[in-house]
Amino acid sequence: MSFLSSPRNCCLLTVFSLAIFALCKDPLIAEDELARKPNLIFILADDLGYGDLGCFGQSVIKTPRLDRMATEGMRMTHFYAGNTVCAPSRSVLMTGQHMGHTHVRGNASGGDMMIQSLREEDVTVAEVLKNAGYATALIGKWGLGEVHQPGSPLRQGFDRFFGYANQVHAHNYYPEFLWDNNKKMLLRNVVEPSERSYGGFVGGAAVKRIDYSHDLFIDESLKYIESHHHEPFFLYLALTAPHANNEGTRMTGDGAEVPDYGIYADEAWPSQDKGQAAMITRMDGDVGRLLDRLVELEIDENTLVVFTSDNGPHNEAGHHLERFQPSGKLRGIKRDLYEGGIRVPTIAWWPGTVKAGSSTDHLSYFGDWISTAAELAGVKSPKGIDSISFAPTLRGQSGKQLQHRYLYWEFYEKGGRQAVRFGDWKAIREPMFDGPVQLYNLADDLSEKSNLASEYPSQVKAAIEMMDEAHVPHENWKVRK
Repeated sequence: MSFLSSPRNCCLLTVFSLAIFALCKDPLIAEDELARKPNLIFILADDLGYGDLGCFGQSVIKTPRLDRMATEGMRMTHFYAGNTVCAPSRSVLMTGQHMGHTHVRGNASGGDMMIQSLREEDVTVAEVLKNAGYATALIGKWGLGEVHQPGSPLRQGFDRFFGYANQVHAHNYYPEFLWDNNKKMLLRNVVEPSERSYGGFVGGAAVKRIDYSHDLFIDESLKYIESHHHEPFFLYLALTAPHANNEGTRMTGDGAEVPDYGIYADEAWPSQDKGQAAMITRMDGDVGRLLDRLVELEIDENTLVVFTSDNGPHNEAGHHLERFQPSGKLRGIKRDLYEGGIRVPTIAWWPGTVKAGSSTDHLSYFGDWISTAAELAGVKSPKGIDSISFAPTLRGQSGKQLQHRYLYWEFYEKGGRQAVRFGDWKAIREPMFDGPVQLYNLADDLSEKSNLASEYPSQVKAAIEMMDEAHVPHENWKVRK
């Protein structure tokens, strides 16, 4: 009798075959599930104001590609940064915890850089997506840990890192090197250092300008998309435009570093104004190049792109705010907790999913990105975060969209201040913790001109209770003058 003719052996063979089939089946299902996960691209401008884009009211600086992105996608008109300055805003974005809970609550300002580093126990959006099967990349500016610290992007869920780890290093658009993962990639620029040291890193201005970091970031992003378009990927493109080279401003009077002034070359403006406008328009065109590449690769309908800014506009390049009105109708700029310091221009683009030409007044902020990304990736959000997914809003399912009871901010510089947004109400307490409260109704007073605190004591009381509830003390962060 042959092996196959035996009933017992035939049965064993059948069981063995089914086992092999089961072993092969799970990976096939996993691959199919991965194929359905949307790619996620989060583009973060640096110090771009709410009114700096044409689609948000700008009339002097030209931003045709971002305006087109808004026409093809959704304007998120009530979207807020995590904070009014760089590092804490990015900490909120990465961890989904608001300023009363997140670990990095300020810029270290030359002190112990470990306090500006994320910890091993912090869970980032990159870690969530990596565990969901995504390739993950950070290209651009990090600011949440040096390469040898726990906050290094390569230790916080990113497979690929290309750019600046240190934010003062990122001030210089023509640096001597960039980080390529954890190795220095030497560039052809020559930098004259300033006297300012920040966490052991000395800023400066280039005296030989060849390699413009912004252009390198765009080129690297296009390469990354090309090489990963057959698998789900998360690209965090943290641009430095239009942030000033602060040290360059101190050394030369002009911190708006850009290779050329483009369409503004013949304007009768100071060079700082030409440079500021040129940086924004250059960035605009490069975002357009990225979107075009997604279309060329035929992955646009499976890719969500969010464009926004880390906080309100600056005037640190030596340019004039009056010319461009970068906050639009909003009061305040960077380092303020008025709307101009924290409400940021935001566009969501996802052809076939996000309705073209739409806008939303859904109240959301940086901390919501981690839950949004997790929902779109089909995994759970981390526990203990202050995050609500805005995926229903993107999909046009407003009836399913959960709402925040309030949004919260705190800022430790200039004597400290807190702010809370609840419904149409906005409250600011200054100084922090025990100062008087300003109260504004944003539905009637977008520019925050009329303090209604004396007229609505119940709303003031509610705001104080929210601020006290939201703030958990942190030994690293104390109010500074």
